[in-house]
Amino acid sequence: MDIADIATSEYVAVDVDERLGKVRSLFERENPKGLIVTDDDEYAGIITQKQLVQSHIEDNTKASAMMQSAPKVERTADVRKVARVLVEGGTKVAPVFEADRLWGIVTEDAILEAVLENLDALTVRDIYTDNVVTVTEESNVGQAINLLREHGISRLPVLDEDGRLSGMVTRHDIVDIVVRDMDKATRGERAGDIERVLDLPVYDEMNSPVATTTLDESVRDAVQRMLEHDYAGLVVTPEGDDSVVEGILTKTDVLRALTFTEEEHMDVQITNIKLLDTISREDIRQRIERVADKYQAMQVQHCHVRFHEHKEKLRGTPLIRCQIRLRTNKGQAAGSGEGYGADSAFGVALDKLERNVLELKDVQADEEYRGQLLRKLGEL
Repeated sequence: MDIADIATSEYVAVDVDERLGKVRSLFERENPKGLIVTDDDEYAGIITQKQLVQSHIEDNTKASAMMQSAPKVERTADVRKVARVLVEGGTKVAPVFEADRLWGIVTEDAILEAVLENLDALTVRDIYTDNVVTVTEESNVGQAINLLREHGISRLPVLDEDGRLSGMVTRHDIVDIVVRDMDKATRGERAGDIERVLDLPVYDEMNSPVATTTLDESVRDAVQRMLEHDYAGLVVTPEGDDSVVEGILTKTDVLRALTFTEEEHMDVQITNIKLLDTISREDIRQRIERVADKYQAMQVQHCHVRFHEHKEKLRGTPLIRCQIRLRTNKGQAAGSGEGYGADSAFGVALDKLERNVLELKDVQADEEYRGQLLRKLGEL
């Protein structure tokens, strides 16, 4: 299936000279997946909601200062290929070209709607993320922003004093808060107003109740609910108890699942692949496979590597955070770390992954021994 029938020529666009204040207002009013930036009506780049949350740029700055290049796709590109492009580009929208000219855009929602009926074979258990970053009701907006930036995520489940799920705060919520409160301030009040916004408790801004799913629900049903209610993700909870956080399922998790392959070698998906410097996708795949091979009983079904660039630099080389996650027949294994340059960061994360894989191996061995012991006791 290609994207010719699901791409759209309708999109929200701004000129490169537009003020970022106007851009922020457009996100609040239109809630687009991303804004196309044009220069003399020619495609120039894209601005995402994620960038706005991460930015401290003043409202009077031109849109060109924040725009980034987004992966371009042809109108006849395959849906699976486009899904990979969106995930690896860390974006929810991609510009669609026809005959070397901007024709429109394709969004993650359009792709998910197109493949919805094919998702019935998967359950949430197959593709969800079990490592969830959370905040408490007493956390403030500034702390939430820092967590969203550090982990490159779009939502944070909120826990009450007993550790029970009580709400959700998203990147979109924070953009709304900033736009709403910044518009009230005059130039002279701006600094103090920003501090006030950052000190607001998450409890005052979170959404509640929280939309949830369970491990055994079909991905089709979960995605259909997300599309119907414009949810970007669902919290995974135990059957019959929607106050315990077991994981999270996002649209990005589903897009990632669409890219799984049946190839003989491990399929590695890389988010923010543009940050790779002296290391290649093949280098990454081979080094992860060597780690996975240390646990012969573990079959890696999918590997996701995510790079995130910090502003800090050492002799011109940026500080990079790398996160590696393996989905295997023995459960999930992960490792993360930081270093200057993608190769260094990947090495630190890989060392952590190896320790976790070996720990998983030891736990599995202990469980097998325990099972053997119980069987022998039962025979006495």
